[in-house]
Amino acid sequence: MMEIPISKEKIDHPFFYGQYEQAAWDKLRNHNVLYETLVGELKEEADKLAQSEYPHLSLSLFRLFETEGSRQEYERIYFLRRMRLTAFGMMYLIEPDNAHYKRLLEETIWDICNEFTWCLPAHIVDEVELKTNFHYSLNNKMGDKGDSFTIDLFAAETAFALSEISHVMNDKLDAVLITRIRQEVYKRVFIPYLEQGPFDWETADHNWAAVCAGSIGNAAMYVIEDREDLSIVLNKVMKTMDCYLDGFEDDGACKEGYGYWQYGFGFYVYFADLLIKVTDGKINLFNNEKVHQIALFQQKCFLDDDIVVNFSDSLQNGAVMLGLSHYLSRVYPDIEVPEAKLRNKSIIDHCGRWAPAIRNLLWVNDEVVGEPWQEATYYLKDAHWFISRVWTDAGRFAFAAKGGHNDEPHNHNDVGHFILYGNGEVLLKDLGSGLYTKAYFHEEERYSYLCNGAQGHSLPIIDGKLQLPGSQYMASINKVNIESQCQEWELDLSKAFENDNLTDLTRKFTWVRDQKPSLLVEDTYSFGTQPKSIIEQFIIPKLALIESAESIVVSDKLRINFDQKQLAYSKEELTFLNHFGEREEYIAIRLLVKQPSRHVHVTVNFQFL
Repeated sequence: MMEIPISKEKIDHPFFYGQYEQAAWDKLRNHNVLYETLVGELKEEADKLAQSEYPHLSLSLFRLFETEGSRQEYERIYFLRRMRLTAFGMMYLIEPDNAHYKRLLEETIWDICNEFTWCLPAHIVDEVELKTNFHYSLNNKMGDKGDSFTIDLFAAETAFALSEISHVMNDKLDAVLITRIRQEVYKRVFIPYLEQGPFDWETADHNWAAVCAGSIGNAAMYVIEDREDLSIVLNKVMKTMDCYLDGFEDDGACKEGYGYWQYGFGFYVYFADLLIKVTDGKINLFNNEKVHQIALFQQKCFLDDDIVVNFSDSLQNGAVMLGLSHYLSRVYPDIEVPEAKLRNKSIIDHCGRWAPAIRNLLWVNDEVVGEPWQEATYYLKDAHWFISRVWTDAGRFAFAAKGGHNDEPHNHNDVGHFILYGNGEVLLKDLGSGLYTKAYFHEEERYSYLCNGAQGHSLPIIDGKLQLPGSQYMASINKVNIESQCQEWELDLSKAFENDNLTDLTRKFTWVRDQKPSLLVEDTYSFGTQPKSIIEQFIIPKLALIESAESIVVSDKLRINFDQKQLAYSKEELTFLNHFGEREEYIAIRLLVKQPSRHVHVTVNFQFL
């Protein structure tokens, strides 16, 4: 076990009394304009929450996921409680003489400590696990192995939030509450972590590893006073953080999508920051080139403004965490600081997370002026992502495509899929993440969802068959040319389909970076015997279409040209529920090869107008 060099002069409040955080507090007290704006927004939200109906968690809500597979009802109330915790906690820090916020904060903490579980029902796998993980015995004292608790993302986050709040407000909150927090954090998180694991996420290579382990590590640095015990926890945490980094390749791409980069990498940063502070810089997890490349992912994965390259379970629009961006720019000088207008409209996210909220207040630097995303082309060779932004006198345009395989984190069946953007509108779409339900993450049902299956992507359909899930369904790269005005990227998609008759399939993208750019998509097929059907499918938003014999004009912004002698045009309107349960409408444009043969070459040209 590596000895963790905890500073003998350990600062009482290692996060809040850091150099940059102290500067932020000074600006808060001196009525700095930016901070006054942020605090004004926070106060408005806190007061709205205080006046709203109190969120009660009931048994019937808890059981809905098991009985009906629905997550939203319970999670809405659960997250409202965390929003109250964060809003009242931050406002009480800002206004320490405000008895109203103190009372609201204390009552919220008490209720959270009384919750049956800090986990979400969706993360308690089944009835057997539920009974096992919540077995109590009168013969067992608190902390004995008889009390067993699952640790999921939100149990770990709750432990982190309560530990940080209680530590920095130790002399302000009720002493019984401080003791209760320590008891619950030990009982629900520390003891299960050390004695009842290992949990699956301890060796995971995705966001769960960073969020769960990072939260536990940070909670430990606040709560565990014995240095040997603290070293045991931190050593264990750092092994999981290494597993998290193993999920990235050298190009730093987050295949889970931008939102999960913010989430997982954000918690990695929160842990690394606190570790630097309590070890006086002797352990610095940022001194790692892979971490550097992961930090650069944000500036590579935007098409323009808040429009994200939203492959996998990612939202199309992504608000940046301005505080996190400013922090990373201090660590790595080549980080592009985004414009302030792209920041979260609320410091508190929809899950009510404390850690990012307080940091996105105190890490913001009003002296840093962000800039629009730069014109650039990025080829992320390990993830197989191609992203190009073109700024001309005619407007702002972007193109993104992916290869990869169909067993990626938060996987969609989308090998060879692409996105096209022009002047404020995504015209060739990725649907992003759908509404999370029990079935959404069920192996046999996941790809029936439009946003997850190949049926919701701009991909070929061969003999009526779609791409299937599995790492064996993959792309390889034939050609990359990003140096010229006319950029080319050619993928071998032969292994992306389960079709014994398909002997070869290449998809070539030619991206012409003119004043009004164009994209040529060429699919070249070879078969052992004549196929029954070949359809070229393209997903567009439900916009006004002008249809003619050889082209389709989308929203007066994009012309799709094709050979009507070779291809027969049809369309179908599609709907699905997005991540927030809202209905969205799309159009699948389908171009059927009229006379399929053993060798087929199809070209479709997308020209911005």
